[in-house]
Amino acid sequence: MSLVRVTDLTVEFGALRAVDGLSFTLAAGAALALVGESGSGKSTVASALLGLHHGTGARVGGSVEVAGVDVQTASDEELRRLRGAKAAMVFQDPLSSLDPYYAIGDQIAEVHRVHARVSRRAARARAVEVLDRVGIPDAARRARSRPHEFSGGMRQRALIAMALACEPELLIADEPTTALDVTVQAQILDLLHTLREESGMGLLLVTHDVGVAAESVDDVLVMRHGRVVEQGPVAAVLGTPARPYTRELLSAVPRVDAVRAPSQASDEVVLEAVGLRRDFGRGRRAFTAVDDVSLTVRRGETLGVVGESGSGKTTLGRMLVGLLEPTAGEVRHDGHARAGVHPVVQMVFQDPVSSLNPRRSVGESIADPLRARGERDEGRVRGRVKELLERVGLEGAHYERYPHEFSGGQRQRVGIARALAADPRVIVCDEPVSALDVTTQAQVVALLGELQRELGLALVFVAHDLAVVRQVSDRVAVMRQGRIVETGPADEVYDHPQDPYTRQLLAAVPALDPEVAARRRAARRELASA
Repeated sequence: MSLVRVTDLTVEFGALRAVDGLSFTLAAGAALALVGESGSGKSTVASALLGLHHGTGARVGGSVEVAGVDVQTASDEELRRLRGAKAAMVFQDPLSSLDPYYAIGDQIAEVHRVHARVSRRAARARAVEVLDRVGIPDAARRARSRPHEFSGGMRQRALIAMALACEPELLIADEPTTALDVTVQAQILDLLHTLREESGMGLLLVTHDVGVAAESVDDVLVMRHGRVVEQGPVAAVLGTPARPYTRELLSAVPRVDAVRAPSQASDEVVLEAVGLRRDFGRGRRAFTAVDDVSLTVRRGETLGVVGESGSGKTTLGRMLVGLLEPTAGEVRHDGHARAGVHPVVQMVFQDPVSSLNPRRSVGESIADPLRARGERDEGRVRGRVKELLERVGLEGAHYERYPHEFSGGQRQRVGIARALAADPRVIVCDEPVSALDVTTQAQVVALLGELQRELGLALVFVAHDLAVVRQVSDRVAVMRQGRIVETGPADEVYDHPQDPYTRQLLAAVPALDPEVAARRRAARRELASA
């Protein structure tokens, strides 16, 4: 008997058919990945398995059976018993899934009490037990911590612990590693694999990252526009894809072993950091985010800056742009020390939604640097903005549109256009593609490369994704705890890493070959138990 059986599933929101005739099964203890770009319908399918569309106005057709429960005909009480007790879900953003006012342990205990009807004391003990099981150190003490006191990886572990509290037969993980560093991502994926081995639970993994799927599952189902494109064993689908769309998806995946064609970089230094240091806080709460960092950026080249969250790379980027003042050291443009924001160095931010004013049209946001430079002729301003919109692959007519009317990739193009409006010599890109699908990611990376070649721009590409950095960079600087631990030409750093930390980062990058992924997982497990 299948743990999950979905037959001819359709989900419609008004005139939009988000899922169109989808069918698949998942056996007990097996793992299946739903892979596709944003808008493919994969998260809508995951929600349908738990009946989360009930009462929302969505029209759901077909048949969905999970752990013996007919989700389509189940009563509210039956669905409550299904959720948590038989099937549990781990969402992409743990902060929005956890109550900020209550301790982590209390939230897990409450879930257990709802389904198991045990005493408060027993529920608290169960919370500590599952937190320990997912690798939270000193679980009894940390159970009293609130969500903001946990790192991103620890919050995701806490959500997995909450899902495990009632020992479900099925775990649904919706983009569980999207916002995590490669080493933390590897830890979460290893944890999911271990939990499957120990408990025999089934896993449905929703992801846009093909590498994450290769690391985690037995079978893959590739979705596009709500329909199945291709499905089968993970090694077959990723190794010899039969459908053009699957091949297109795989070809867009950045590879950590790819070699970048040499750029047209010159010897002219356009940006230099000398002994940069940045401290935050005072007294015993003070800490150093960036510690004695020096680097140079030449005209036409790309310097990649990689490291985990907390390594100081974003703080460094903001000092290079002038958004943060160094505690010590200086930033030089064209050989001259500069303080504050200067048009010669511009920034493209990680989250284009928060960096664009939702109440202003994108055209007005792009026009800001032009007006700041003293341009008063509105005709010339609008004409230049339309040129920039077209230059980044949008339409001049998009001037009057607002940020919410664009996709994530289109909003990032708007951010690039705004940076170009100042006629910069250097653009600092802070995680510019981390939230994008692989195909959209590839398009934005290609656009940046095209602009660099045409305009002679220098790029500082700050990211935690080592594969993307390899794809775009001429030189790479690896940061850890505020310092650069290794730097050099990209090929040398990636192919012959000297620092143990660099080797650790590279070993955590997901492999598209499931056999390679299994060997790496075994090596990490052996290292952890040593």
